[in-house]
Amino acid sequence: MGRLIEELDYRATPMGPLILRRRWVAAIDADVVEVILGDEHLMSSLFTVGETELAVRGLGAAKDRPLRILVGGLGLGYTARAALADGRVTSVDVVDALAPVIEWHEAGLVPLGESLGQEPRCHLKLGDFFGWFDEPRAPADRYDVVLLDIDHSPRALLHPDHARFYTGEGLGRLRDGIADEGVFAMWSDEGPDAAFIALLESVFAHVRAEVVAFDNPLTGGASTCTIYVCERN
Repeated sequence: MGRLIEELDYRATPMGPLILRRRWVAAIDADVVEVILGDEHLMSSLFTVGETELAVRGLGAAKDRPLRILVGGLGLGYTARAALADGRVTSVDVVDALAPVIEWHEAGLVPLGESLGQEPRCHLKLGDFFGWFDEPRAPADRYDVVLLDIDHSPRALLHPDHARFYTGEGLGRLRDGIADEGVFAMWSDEGPDAAFIALLESVFAHVRAEVVAFDNPLTGGASTCTIYVCERN
């Protein structure tokens, strides 16, 4: 066993201190890589099922045609990697508001190494996902599938400015940036939210909330997350 915690990088950002660290976890007798933003625990390589299932379930609802994908939130890259594993995918744009996260992937500091940067279909973009659809998009520039994993839930936000997205108007702009018969899928760390489901149903033609269970070696039991899957029409 090496050091219990090794800081791989530290950056000051407008949203607070951003830390990439490696931590030894006794429950699995192995190191995990974590992303910490201020007091928020954003991501851990110990728990990647939700990230992967976001892509699997979102793309599983998509039509059998060439797919142009947008991922909101790069994290450790597992959602983008799962999307790229689908042979229908022609391109994956991954938008993240934190430049250091993109730089960690380019430098190979994350568990997936430089793999996303070496994939010609994958494009890592610095930007604000929540403003990505403020301007109307031409039909040819719309996405077939949009996958979102940034906030902890529709109510537990990383920044107050994100709240404008979780409204009928904000979700309506997103819908208008999705191609006909396209899909929006979103991860949440909380259980299905009836009020949020009702809001989604006011915007999208078909909505479902799928609970994903996964092993939690820290508790010796199972944990869950929710994937909201919404079809445009």
